[in-house]
Amino acid sequence: MTGGPSADTSPDDVRVADNPAARRFEATEGGRVVGFSTYRLTEDRVVFLHTEVEPEVEGRGIGSRLVAAALDDVRGPGLRVTPRCPFVAAFIERHPDYQDLVRD
Repeated sequence: MTGGPSADTSPDDVRVADNPAARRFEATEGGRVVGFSTYRLTEDRVVFLHTEVEPEVEGRGIGSRLVAAALDDVRGPGLRVTPRCPFVAAFIERHPDYQDLVRD
Protein backbone atom coordinates (compact mmCIF):
# COMPACT_ATOMS: atom_id res chain seq x y z
CA MET A 1 0.00 0.00 0.00
CA THR A 2 1.58 3.21 -1.14
CA GLY A 3 0.72 6.87 -1.29
CA GLY A 4 -1.23 8.81 1.30
CA PRO A 5 -4.58 10.51 1.35
CA SER A 6 -4.77 14.20 0.58
CA ALA A 7 -4.83 16.52 3.57
CA ASP A 8 -8.38 17.65 2.83
CA THR A 9 -9.86 14.15 2.66
CA SER A 10 -12.75 13.81 5.09
CA PRO A 11 -13.75 10.66 6.97
CA ASP A 12 -16.89 10.62 4.79
CA ASP A 13 -14.66 9.60 1.88
CA VAL A 14 -13.90 6.30 3.64
CA ARG A 15 -15.88 3.27 2.51
CA VAL A 16 -16.06 -0.10 4.29
CA ALA A 17 -16.88 -3.33 2.50
CA ASP A 18 -16.53 -7.05 3.06
CA ASN A 19 -13.97 -8.73 0.81
CA PRO A 20 -14.98 -12.38 1.29
CA ALA A 21 -12.27 -13.70 -1.05
CA ALA A 22 -9.61 -12.19 1.23
CA ARG A 23 -11.68 -12.93 4.38
CA ARG A 24 -11.50 -9.37 5.60
CA PHE A 25 -13.44 -6.16 5.84
CA GLU A 26 -11.62 -3.31 4.13
CA ALA A 27 -11.74 0.44 4.64
CA THR A 28 -10.90 2.26 1.43
CA GLU A 29 -10.26 5.90 0.72
CA GLY A 30 -9.90 7.10 -2.82
CA GLY A 31 -9.83 3.48 -4.01
CA ARG A 32 -6.90 2.59 -1.75
CA VAL A 33 -7.16 0.17 1.18
CA VAL A 34 -6.26 2.13 4.33
CA GLY A 35 -7.40 -0.42 6.90
CA PHE A 36 -8.68 -3.97 7.23
CA SER A 37 -10.00 -6.46 9.74
CA THR A 38 -9.40 -10.13 9.00
CA TYR A 39 -11.82 -12.83 10.06
CA ARG A 40 -12.62 -16.51 9.97
CA LEU A 41 -16.21 -17.45 9.20
CA THR A 42 -17.84 -20.49 10.74
CA GLU A 43 -21.38 -21.73 10.37
CA ASP A 44 -22.91 -19.21 12.77
CA ARG A 45 -20.21 -16.73 13.74
CA VAL A 46 -17.40 -14.48 12.62
CA VAL A 47 -14.09 -14.72 14.47
CA PHE A 48 -12.26 -11.40 14.14
CA LEU A 49 -8.52 -12.08 14.12
CA HIS A 50 -6.60 -8.89 13.38
CA THR A 51 -7.29 -5.24 12.55
CA GLU A 52 -4.83 -2.83 11.01
CA VAL A 53 -4.96 0.79 9.86
CA GLU A 54 -2.26 2.45 7.77
CA PRO A 55 -0.07 4.65 10.01
CA GLU A 56 -0.64 7.79 7.93
CA VAL A 57 -4.41 7.69 8.60
CA GLU A 58 -4.33 6.71 12.27
CA GLY A 59 -6.14 9.01 14.67
CA ARG A 60 -8.99 9.76 12.26
CA GLY A 61 -11.40 7.11 13.57
CA ILE A 62 -11.04 4.87 10.52
CA GLY A 63 -10.42 1.77 12.65
CA SER A 64 -13.57 2.41 14.65
CA ARG A 65 -15.63 3.04 11.51
CA LEU A 66 -14.22 -0.15 10.00
CA VAL A 67 -15.14 -2.27 13.02
CA ALA A 68 -18.59 -0.69 13.45
CA ALA A 69 -19.44 -1.35 9.80
CA ALA A 70 -18.14 -4.92 10.04
CA LEU A 71 -20.20 -5.60 13.16
CA ASP A 72 -23.29 -4.07 11.56
CA ASP A 73 -22.74 -6.36 8.57
CA VAL A 74 -22.45 -9.39 10.86
CA ARG A 75 -25.64 -8.45 12.70
CA GLY A 76 -27.67 -8.42 9.46
CA PRO A 77 -27.75 -12.19 8.87
CA GLY A 78 -27.88 -12.91 12.62
CA LEU A 79 -24.31 -14.16 13.02
CA ARG A 80 -22.38 -13.98 16.30
CA VAL A 81 -18.89 -12.62 16.94
CA THR A 82 -15.80 -13.92 18.67
CA PRO A 83 -13.39 -10.99 19.04
CA ARG A 84 -9.88 -12.51 19.09
CA CYS A 85 -8.54 -9.19 17.79
CA PRO A 86 -7.78 -6.85 20.74
CA PHE A 87 -8.99 -3.79 18.81
CA VAL A 88 -12.37 -5.39 18.03
CA ALA A 89 -12.70 -6.62 21.62
CA ALA A 90 -11.96 -3.13 23.00
CA PHE A 91 -14.42 -1.55 20.55
CA ILE A 92 -17.19 -3.92 21.66
CA GLU A 93 -16.35 -3.26 25.31
CA ARG A 94 -16.72 0.51 24.71
CA HIS A 95 -19.95 0.16 22.70
CA PRO A 96 -22.57 -1.85 24.64
CA ASP A 97 -24.94 -1.90 21.66
CA TYR A 98 -22.62 -4.49 20.04
CA GLN A 99 -22.14 -6.71 23.10
CA ASP A 100 -25.10 -8.91 22.20
CA LEU A 101 -23.12 -10.17 19.18
CA VAL A 102 -20.35 -11.75 21.28
CA ARG A 103 -20.06 -15.49 21.61
CA ASP A 104 -17.12 -17.11 23.39
